[in-house]
Amino acid sequence: MKCIKNRKIIDRSEIESVIKTGKEKQQRIVFTNGCFDILHAGHVTYLQESAKKGDILVVGLNSDISVKKIKGDKRPIVGELDRATVLSALECVDYVVIFNEPDPENLIKNIAPDVLVKGADWSEDTIIGADFVKQAGGRVERIELVPEISTSTIIERIVMRYNS
Repeated sequence: MKCIKNRKIIDRSEIESVIKTGKEKQQRIVFTNGCFDILHAGHVTYLQESAKKGDILVVGLNSDISVKKIKGDKRPIVGELDRATVLSALECVDYVVIFNEPDPENLIKNIAPDVLVKGADWSEDTIIGADFVKQAGGRVERIELVPEISTSTIIERIVMRYNS
């Protein structure tokens, strides 16, 4: 069996062309980002709700280097290409773009989404890129998270089980 390139995982150099085509078709571009280290039901629900906010959902995925800067040397658990592959398999996700910076500000400026989505655990004034998106005529949406589920919680539960 021949391996086919995953057309949902795109380089930063390709994203502007993809977005331009979408905007020419008057499609609303939605952007969200995260580490998505161990994909769980909370992530899936969040991404499904994000996709409902527009026509094309672009997920900015923190690279391994970026995750280490944010979460520490023991993370990520799952490598960036594997995380991107799993995210791209979700029907609600149209594109995955890996970025190395600790935050997605530059990527947001490249994409200029119509809708910027983050979890409701972020106040709007702390959402990176919110001011840029609003000044460009877009909007910011905050989505309620599934309670009591996170990658950190899953890791803590695993450690507790193996230490007891």
